[in-house]
Amino acid sequence: MARTSTLSRTTNETQIRIWIHLDGGPLTESTTTSNGDSKGKVDGELMKLVEKGEREEEIDEEMEKGGDDDDDTAKLDNNDDNDNDNDGKQQRMHASQKHGSRVIEVDTGIGFLDHMLHALAKHAGWSLRVRAKGDLHSQAFQQALKNTDTDTTGTKGITRTTGMAGLARFGYAYAPLDEALSRAVVDLSNRPFAVVELGLRRERIGDLSTEMLPHGLASFAQAAGVTLHVDCLRGVNDHHRAESAFKALACAIRMATSPVAGREGEIPSTKGIL
Repeated sequence: MARTSTLSRTTNETQIRIWIHLDGGPLTESTTTSNGDSKGKVDGELMKLVEKGEREEEIDEEMEKGGDDDDDTAKLDNNDDNDNDNDGKQQRMHASQKHGSRVIEVDTGIGFLDHMLHALAKHAGWSLRVRAKGDLHSQAFQQALKNTDTDTTGTKGITRTTGMAGLARFGYAYAPLDEALSRAVVDLSNRPFAVVELGLRRERIGDLSTEMLPHGLASFAQAAGVTLHVDCLRGVNDHHRAESAFKALACAIRMATSPVAGREGEIPSTKGIL
């Protein structure tokens, strides 16, 4: 069974669409809403554009046409000026990668956020596409991480998306970036909890408020149903500290969600359930 999902979430301030395949395969057309209700297939024309790698402007047009069907969903008030649009195009090029069936394309409108999500997907082995519009600075990071984990039946959490049976459950990794070194430990416990100590000193990295980094990772743990410990052990440059933390987390997630030979069908818990 493909471990894949698509999420469409719209609030009064933000519209986010996320496609994810935990094993780096092709992205699917199924989708769920933010409250977990099935929405059937993503608009066919939109998916065709995604698969063909069409221009961002065309995909934006399809997003506007294919937003949530609910009557109470407000249209986004996009106040971006032309400068922001031009910056966004440069960021999209920076956070895009394709190899075989694996695709990573991240466009949140916040360059450093795109960079972190790109690193997360790359080193976790995912295919990932993230599209965000609206009040990006206050919500995009939290929502993008929080909603990366929704399975095709509408049940949130990596612990259910993966099925759990036969998986390693625990994962850990260290990742350096020049002078910075971070450690991440993950338990697919269905007991959401996060301890995040990055030791960041700056108020912002690029356009991203640094306080959103631990907050976003905590939201990720809550939505994914995992126990998460991420610590930056040393480092001078805040960019390096944050990036090494995301890379360590990605490697830990990849380990935890990997099948274990000889344990097919076995729930990795003494309780027999997670």
